[in-house]
Amino acid sequence: MKKILVSALLYIIAFVAHAQQKPQYTQYVFNNYLLNPAVSGIENYTDFKAGYRSQWTGLDGAPVTSYLTVNAPIGSNFVNGDATGMPAAGGVNPYSRLYAQEYRAAEPHHGIGLMIVSDKAGPISQTNLDATYAYHLGITDKLNLSVGVMAGVNRISLNTSLITLETALDPAIANGNLSQWKPDLGVGVWAYSGNYFVGASVQQLLKQNLYFSGTNTVTQSTTVPHYFFTAGYKIYLTDEVTLLPSVLVKIVNPVPASYDLNLKAAFGDRLWIGGAYRHNDSFSALAGVNVNSVINVGYSYDFTTSNLRTVSNGSHEIIISILFNNRYKVICPQHSF
Repeated sequence: MKKILVSALLYIIAFVAHAQQKPQYTQYVFNNYLLNPAVSGIENYTDFKAGYRSQWTGLDGAPVTSYLTVNAPIGSNFVNGDATGMPAAGGVNPYSRLYAQEYRAAEPHHGIGLMIVSDKAGPISQTNLDATYAYHLGITDKLNLSVGVMAGVNRISLNTSLITLETALDPAIANGNLSQWKPDLGVGVWAYSGNYFVGASVQQLLKQNLYFSGTNTVTQSTTVPHYFFTAGYKIYLTDEVTLLPSVLVKIVNPVPASYDLNLKAAFGDRLWIGGAYRHNDSFSALAGVNVNSVINVGYSYDFTTSNLRTVSNGSHEIIISILFNNRYKVICPQHSF
C-alpha cells in the first residue's frame, strides 16, 4: 500500500480501529440520556436538548460533536399525577433537603426518546440516529429502577477530498464504500431516588466491520462495545446550596479503562458551577443557569493536560435544554440534577 498522509492515517486509526469510537462529553451529568437509554422519560416533562462540543480547538481536523436529543414520559398516572412528589406549580425546591426527605418513588411509567449525534474528526464523519425506550418502576417507597434499550443506525463516511495520497488509486480507499450504514443497539439500567443515581449501560452491542477499501483486506477494523458506569450523590450544605459529586467510568476494550470525576455546586434552583477531571486528558470548568421553567443552559471548558496541550487550545462544550409541557413549572431538573 502506498503512503497515506500521516495525519489522515492517524484519524482513520483513531476512529475505526479498536479504540474509543464514541464521542466524549464533559457535561454528562447534564444529559445522561446520551449514555444510557434507561434515562428516557425520567422527568415529568418533555426534555429537549441541543449540544455542541469543539474538542482540542486550534488543532486542524480536531473532533467536533453536535447532537439533538428529546425524551418524554408516557403514562397518565405519572404525567398527570403527582408522581414525582412535587405539588403543582413547583412547590418544594428539588435542590432543597425537604424535597429529598419527602421524595417518593415515581408511578410506573414508560419513557421514549430520540437522539441524533454527529461526530466529525478530520476526514471521518459519523452520525448516529437512535430511538429509545425505558420502563420505570418504583421498587421501594423512595427508589426507582428503570431499564432501557436504544436501537437505530450509524452512518460512517470518509471524505477523500481531505486526504492527500501518494496515488489516487491507493488500495486503502480505491473502489471502496466510502459511506456506510450499520445497525446500532444499546441497553442500560438506571436506579435513582431524590438525592442519588447509579447507572450502567453498553453501546455498540452489534459488532460491525468497518473498512473503506474495495476488498476487506485493507484498513479493516470492527466496532467494539462501549461500557459506561455512572453514579452521583447530592450533598446538602444548606437548604439552598448542594454539592453533587459524580463519576463516569468508560471501558472500551482493548484500551485502558478511563474515568471522569465531576463536582457540581448548585445554588437554589438557578445557578450552578463545577469542576471535572478526565483521567490523563484534562481538567474542566463548568457553569450553568436555569433561566426559567422553559430554558436551561450549561457550558464547560476543558484544559488539556495530555501531550496534545502543545497544539490544543482546550475544548468547548455548550448545552441548551428546553422543557416542554412542564406542568409543574420545574426550573431545575429533578432527576438529572
